Amino acid sequence: FSGADLADGSCAHPTIPGRVSPLLPANHVTMTKGTGLVHTAPAHGMEDYSVASHHQLPTDCLVDESGCFTEAAGPELKNKNVLEEGNEAVIKMLQAAGSLLKEEKYVHSYPYDWRTKKPMIIRASKQWFVNTADVKAAAQDVLKKVKVIPTSAVNRMLEMLDRRTFWCISRQRCWGVP
Repeated sequence: FSGADLADGSCAHPTIPGRVSPLLPANHVTMTKGTGLVHTAPAHGMEDYSVASHHQLPTDCLVDESGCFTEAAGPELKNKNVLEEGNEAVIKMLQAAGSLLKEEKYVHSYPYDWRTKKPMIIRASKQWFVNTADVKAAAQDVLKKVKVIPTSAVNRMLEMLDRRTFWCISRQRCWGVP
């Protein structure tokens, strides 16, 4: 059968009792990138976030800043590192529930940290988004006072600021750091 036959269906969450997950179409899921069937983790990737936003799904982040499952993931997973003992715990939970169809080793294409050469987990975090002309004008005024090298880049940055519709105020990283 085709994936369209599953549209508007749902399934039980494999590790959180009582939670139901909808089956949703997504253009980024293809047979050439795997089975064509994937889970959606809205807090852990832009494509998944877009699908979840389109369908008004919550963006629950079950992983903390140190890469461990949070309490919301359940007592069996809490404080376990996602890429290490957390993986093993999930496999055991699926086996115990009779929900594991197949297990095999797979090298995932995680992004890697350029310094440590270790895989990184993308995760959503709380931010403040504003949509005001005042912020845009203030940002442009401040940029005009910054010494930019090469100076020709100032106009490109001002144009980019002018096209920006939403502003995210974040203290997560310093600009210019990879």
